[in-house]
Amino acid sequence: MMQEIWPGVLIPFIGTTAGSACVLFMKRTLSKRVEQALTGFASGVMVAASIWSLLIPAMEQATSLGRLAFVPAVVGFGIGMAFLLLLDTVIPHLHRYADKAEGPKSALTRTTMMVLAVTLHNIPEGMAVGVVYAGLLSGSVKISAGGALALALGIAIQNLPEGAIISMPLHVEGKSKGRAFLYGTLSGAVEPVGTLLTILAASLVVPALPYLLSFAAGAMMYVVVEELIPEMSAGEHSNIGVILFALGFMLMMALDVALG
Repeated sequence: MMQEIWPGVLIPFIGTTAGSACVLFMKRTLSKRVEQALTGFASGVMVAASIWSLLIPAMEQATSLGRLAFVPAVVGFGIGMAFLLLLDTVIPHLHRYADKAEGPKSALTRTTMMVLAVTLHNIPEGMAVGVVYAGLLSGSVKISAGGALALALGIAIQNLPEGAIISMPLHVEGKSKGRAFLYGTLSGAVEPVGTLLTILAASLVVPALPYLLSFAAGAMMYVVVEELIPEMSAGEHSNIGVILFALGFMLMMALDVALG
């Protein structure tokens, strides 16, 4: 069973690393329109993953509650949103198109706060993969190895553009290609750590898995609504973001159903 966990731990991180490596091979930065498209795609993947890989399994796990089977999903989702709101408030970070940093005042450099912004929304992704694999290990949740792998692959796919979107602007701002690649890669390092910690924690509290699954969904949806969709829709030609959102959603939905 442990052999099934390691792909889930490593695949999303490999996605971030591969995306960050774009800075080593591309001479120009990504255009605003391409960034909108990639951000829309990532949003679609995350929304579909939240529904098919997290919320639906959470409600299926709570079927013994009858008509109240929605309660763990609602409670966990709300707590997950609140948790990311708290992190968003206490951690200084800077979104790509923002002039002013969010969170408490800090003497951190612009580059550091940009990396923190990406790291912040990688936390729920690591938790999501971790809690799904914890459910797989427990054997008491209706999660198959294929379904868990589908989530890991979906997160990895949406990490590809995220890695490029963080590393290439850093190079434009003056960082060397090697340092920009390093920062982009490090922004995703929190995911395998979060995955392993969540697996360890969730395996100790199996009865709470429906709440943890929906908690991860709420945290991911916070990132989508608070950060990704505004970036996807900013400026002109926002339709490209919407189109790629749909493609990302459909791809993740198909992966989950086909592999699950």
